[in-house]
Amino acid sequence: MTKKRRNNGRAKHGRGHVKRVRCESSGVLVPKDKAIKRFIVRNIVDASAIRDIQDASVLEGYALPKIYRKVYYSVSAAIHSKVVRVRSVKDRRNRAPPPRYRPGGDRPQGPPGAPGAPGQQQQGGQAGQRAPGQQGPPRT
Repeated sequence: MTKKRRNNGRAKHGRGHVKRVRCESSGVLVPKDKAIKRFIVRNIVDASAIRDIQDASVLEGYALPKIYRKVYYSVSAAIHSKVVRVRSVKDRRNRAPPPRYRPGGDRPQGPPGAPGAPGQQQQGGQAGQRAPGQQGPPRT
C-alpha cells in the first residue's frame, strides 16, 4: 500500500509509545510527536501600553519581560485555525522551513563587505532582473 507521508505523520521512530499533550484550541489529547508545535514569544504588556509604561518608568532602558510558551495543536485544529496548510503531494516532499517574516530592520548585520551587506549589488546586473532569453520557472 502506498504511503502518504515519509514518516507516517509522526516522529516516533523506534519508540513504542509517546506521551500525549493537550491541543491548545480543541483540548484533544494528541501524541507529542504527532502534534504541531509552535514556540510563542510575546510581550507581557500589549503594544498600546508599552509606551505609557516606558514613560512612567524610573529606570532608563528597562526591557519589559516576555512570555515564552510552547503550544501544541492537533492536526485538524492546526489546519482549521490556519497554523499550517494542506500541501499537494509534490509540495509535501519539500522539508525546508518556510521563509521567516522579519519586519524592517531586524536583520542581523554582518561585517561590511560580507554577503548580503547593504550597499552592494549582485554580480551580473541588478537584482531581480533576468538575462535576455532566460525564462522563469515552468508553470504547472
